[in-house]
This record gives sequence, structure tokens and C-alpha cells, in this order.
Amino acid sequence: MIQSMTGYGKAVATFQDKKIHVEIKSLNSKTTDLSTRIAPIYRDKEMEIRQIVTNSLKRGKIDLSLWVEKENTTSATPINAALVENYYHQIKDIAAKAGIPEPSDWFATLLRLPDVTLKTDVEELTDEEWAVARQTLLTALGELNAFRRQEGAALEKKFTEKVDNIERLLHELEPFEKSRVPKIRETIVKELEEIPNVDYDKNRLEQELIYYIEKLDISEEKQRLANHLKYFRETMAENKPNGKKLGFIAQEMGREINTTGSKSNQAEMQNIVVKMKDELEQIKEQVLNAL
Repeated sequence: MIQSMTGYGKAVATFQDKKIHVEIKSLNSKTTDLSTRIAPIYRDKEMEIRQIVTNSLKRGKIDLSLWVEKENTTSATPINAALVENYYHQIKDIAAKAGIPEPSDWFATLLRLPDVTLKTDVEELTDEEWAVARQTLLTALGELNAFRRQEGAALEKKFTEKVDNIERLLHELEPFEKSRVPKIRETIVKELEEIPNVDYDKNRLEQELIYYIEKLDISEEKQRLANHLKYFRETMAENKPNGKKLGFIAQEMGREINTTGSKSNQAEMQNIVVKMKDELEQIKEQVLNAL
């Protein structure tokens, strides 16, 4: 079963006054390339987060965002009332002693003074919140993997179509392969007979023809290519990531097709080989997206 490396997953969960968001995107890559943007409160869990993502996605260029959205009603910064009162009395005493007027807008003056609005609480990650965040991460990963399977099914359909086309074209070579031996013999004999005053040894000619035809024989290439096509189908059916393996098989298929082309000395056979190369090139392009 093929999976694509392209995918997208997103999940949101609520914990107390927070909304925990996780968003993951992945593209094709030869290795695991993971980039993260994690809210400061979860930084201590970054190594665990990376391990979870890597174990789930295996391979690809992956972008992970984990952030927290707080409710507006609970995000106000507390005011230090005792300090405000202390500032108030100090300003009144100074104004009385110095003979200067008191501020006309006391609140505007006091709230601008140092440490009046100061966040005194330190946010810490609790086990309960991490459990919710971790499950949110797993949910987003599940969505991404479902996306990958869906894309993988489309890849498998495409690969099956292309492999079937190559196999069909391989069979189309057979009539030309069988007919070209008599044609080669006929052409050589005709060329010899057109040379005046030349007497040739027919037995030697037969030996040379056999040697020449053996050099052009594509039976082994056809058999190996058929085996590679079969192996490609079997590998697609395996229930594990196998994109690299499919890429290697496609390379071997290319070698056999190229050798067949170099041995095909008829225009009709060359045309069929070109079509096979075109089908294989489309496989090679898409196999880069397979996990």
C-alpha cells in the first residue's frame, strides 16, 4: 500500500482558558527534515514532540506549528493595588511639601509608574495540559496520515496504469522481433548479390548472421523487464513505506528499456521503446512523492 509524502493535518483542543492548536504540513524529501514552531510553554517537550512526529511520519519535509490561544477575558494583567496606594500617598506628600499642584488625572499618572502593572504569576506546564496537547498532536498526525493514504491511493492507480502500459508495449515488440531476422538475412544477401564478381561462402554467412542476430537479441532484456514490472506491482502491495524501493526498481526498468532500444534496429521497435521510456519517466517523476 503506497502512501504519499504530501499531507496536511490540523487539530484544536480546549484546556481551561486556552485553545491548543496544532498544524502539520509535509512534502517529499529524501530524508526527514523537520522544522518546528512551538509555543514557549511546550519548549521543554520539544524532543518528545520531534520523536512523536518522526515515528509517525517516517520521512519528508515536515513543518510543525504548535501554539496557544488564550481567552480575552482572562488575559488582563493584574494591577498591584498596594503599590498604587503607596505611590498615591508619596505624590500627595511631595506636592504638599513642594507646593506644586496634584495631578489632574490620578489614574493616568499612577498606571504609568514602574511595576504598577506587572505580571506576577509564572506559567508552568502541568501534566494535565501536556496530556491534552499531546493528544492534539496525535490527532493532527492522524489527519495528515489519512491525507497521505488518500494521495497514495491516487499514486498507486497512476503507477498501475503506467506499468500496464509498459507491459502492453513490451508485448507489441514481439511481432517485429520475430520478423526482423528474415529481413536482416534478406538485406545482407541482397547486398552481397549486387556486388559483381563476388562469390561468398554460404556456411560462413550463416555463422556470421547467427553471431550478428545474437548481438541484437532482446530476449533477456524483455524477460528482466517483465520481472521488474512484476516486482514493482508486488512492492506496491506491501503494507509498509516503500517509495525508495520503488525508485530503485524503476531505475532497473530504465536500464532494460535503454538496452532494448540500443538493440532495436527497426524504426517500429524504436518507436515502441520511446513510448516505454515516456511511461517510465512519468513513474520516476511521481515515485519521488511516495513514502
